[in-house]
Amino acid sequence: MIREKKMSTNKIIEHTKTFVKQELKDAEGGHDWFHITRVYQNALLIAKTENVNTLIVSLAALLHDIADSKFHNGNENIGPDKAALFLDQQNISTEYKTHIIKIIKNMSFKNSLETNKKQFNSKELEVVQDADRLDAIGAIGIARCFNYGGYKNRVLFDPDTPPNLNMSKEEYKKSTAPTINHFYEKLLLLKDKMNTETGKKIAEKRNQYMEGFLTQFYNEWNGKL
Repeated sequence: MIREKKMSTNKIIEHTKTFVKQELKDAEGGHDWFHITRVYQNALLIAKTENVNTLIVSLAALLHDIADSKFHNGNENIGPDKAALFLDQQNISTEYKTHIIKIIKNMSFKNSLETNKKQFNSKELEVVQDADRLDAIGAIGIARCFNYGGYKNRVLFDPDTPPNLNMSKEEYKKSTAPTINHFYEKLLLLKDKMNTETGKKIAEKRNQYMEGFLTQFYNEWNGKL
C-alpha cells in the first residue's frame, strides 16, 4: 500500500514535469524550464530541514511560473488558472490543489509591495518562495536579470535614473528602469526576506557575490582599474 502511494506521487510529479517543460518550451531564458528545475531542486533542498508536505512543495515549485503575468499583459490569474486546470486532471485532493494554487498566487516579490492586504502563508509557501528567490540572486540571478533586461531592450545603467526604493506594486509592474536599478529595487532586498534558515544561509553568500559584481561594474563603468 505504501509503495503504491509512493509510485502514484512520483507519477504525478513526472506528469507535472512533462507538462511544464512543454508549456515553457519557448519561454524567455530567465523564466524557462531550467529556471523551474533550479527552483524545484532548491525547494527539495530546503524542504529537508523543514516540516512540510513535499508533494505540495514539489508541485508548487514546478507550476509556479507556468504562465508568468509579465509575459501575459500583466494578467495575474492566467498562471494560477492554468495550474488549476492541470491539477484537476491529477490524482490529488482538493485540499492539496487549493494549497498549491494559494502558494502560486502569493509567492511573488511584487505581492510583498502591496499594503493593507492580508497575505496567505504556510510553511510550504515559505519553502517554495525561498527557492524561487534564491534563483533571483547570485551568479544565476545576475545572468537572469540582464537576460530579462535585454529581452525588454532596457539600458544597462543610467546614472541619471536612480532606483525607486519605495515602489508600489503597480509601479513595480510598469517599471522600465535600467537593469542595474533592479538590483536595488529587488535583488539586494531578498536576503532579508528569506523565510527559512537554509534559505537565509544560501542567500547570504549569493548576496555577497552580487555586491562584489556591482563594485566591479561601477569600477569598469568609471574607468577604474
